[in-house]
Amino acid sequence: MKRRRALGVNRLNMQKRRYSMYRSHLHIATVEGIPSTIFSTLLGGPFLTGFLLYLGANSGQIGFVIALTTLVNVAQIIIAFLLQRLNTRKWVLVLFTILQRTLWGATGLVPFLFDKSVWVNWFIILYVAAFLCNAVIGVVWASLIGDIVPGRLRGRYFGIRNTILNALGSLTLFVGGILLDQVPGGMGFLWLYIIVWTCAVINIVIILFYPDAPFERSTETKFVPMLRQPLYDGPFIKASLFLAAWLLMQTLVVPLYSYVMLEVLKVSYSVTTIMTVVQTIFMMLGFYFWGNLNARFSNKTLLYWTLPFIAAACMAWGLLAFVPVIVGLLIIHMLLGIGIGGFNQLSFNFIIGDTPKNARPMFIAVYSGITGFASFIGPLLGGQIFEWLKPFPFWVQAFGFQMLVGLLLLLLAVTAGRRVLKAPAAVPIQQYREIEI
Repeated sequence: MKRRRALGVNRLNMQKRRYSMYRSHLHIATVEGIPSTIFSTLLGGPFLTGFLLYLGANSGQIGFVIALTTLVNVAQIIIAFLLQRLNTRKWVLVLFTILQRTLWGATGLVPFLFDKSVWVNWFIILYVAAFLCNAVIGVVWASLIGDIVPGRLRGRYFGIRNTILNALGSLTLFVGGILLDQVPGGMGFLWLYIIVWTCAVINIVIILFYPDAPFERSTETKFVPMLRQPLYDGPFIKASLFLAAWLLMQTLVVPLYSYVMLEVLKVSYSVTTIMTVVQTIFMMLGFYFWGNLNARFSNKTLLYWTLPFIAAACMAWGLLAFVPVIVGLLIIHMLLGIGIGGFNQLSFNFIIGDTPKNARPMFIAVYSGITGFASFIGPLLGGQIFEWLKPFPFWVQAFGFQMLVGLLLLLLAVTAGRRVLKAPAAVPIQQYREIEI
């Protein structure tokens, strides 16, 4: 009896230590995201466009730079293969984080190191190099975090983490905008880059505390058989191709929302910024909402239910024919925030949770390559379509094209999307019993 009781106590102590280890790892991953979010927010979005304009870039160069971030994900297929030959993921993550943060941060030195005539060229060179490193980080981090976060906690954990980091991103966006308004021109960007470099150093230091979780390698050792695993996985490849088609259509209009507001509707920069903040707030609510539902329903089922929100956000542009512009834009960005927040979170959970552990890096790489290429083509094609629409009546540019894309997205969701993503039943709640974090 005493021996049985002692075994029970030892088992309980081991369980507590394991849960404590999980909590520690999750806290590190969350804290690491704080400087990373500030870093990427101040170097992306409207700040990226503003800095490129300061360097003298034209609209074509700006569109090319924005689209590049998804195109380089195609390289992840080779990276996933090479990753199988390494003994550690943590130190690969540390090395390429240092390189990526250094190269992207070095774009701020371009005006000090080069002649003005080549500023944009050198920015693009450093930017491409940084995002090639980021392609490595994407595969390694997704593979590592998939092993760090217990499966039954992923929905809830990423919901909480994404909510915290997007709230921080909204605050950073707001403060950065005020800083550039108060200190315009080169001096304002200099202050932004000082903050960026500070966050880069902090981010690298925190990355050093990541655990080096055991790496379960693929049973395949050659490139073609390894690549064949995700390509021959019917449910995975069907879902990936469907999501790529969805993203191709979605990115025809969604990345150009700011363009329509500023150039077509002639809305002020302050209103455009407010709409971005509104979208981010509803993304945060979406993270929490979808994260909690993920404790009961599968990733693919919930991913399917995010699609109507995104389609509705495109169709809602038609409201501008009946309601004040500001009201219509608020509704559009609320719907988009809820839909995009869930889509991004659940697609990530899908590629790290619904794929075999020992082949996960290649599955992640194939998904990123397929969807990344689609997300590269979409904005370029969408931008050209808006150029073609300039001779057409005002309403076609203001909301007609967006409504058409929204209707096509809804049709795609209820036909192919229903067959590919909609699961027949909910996941048993017992499978996702929560543990305290």
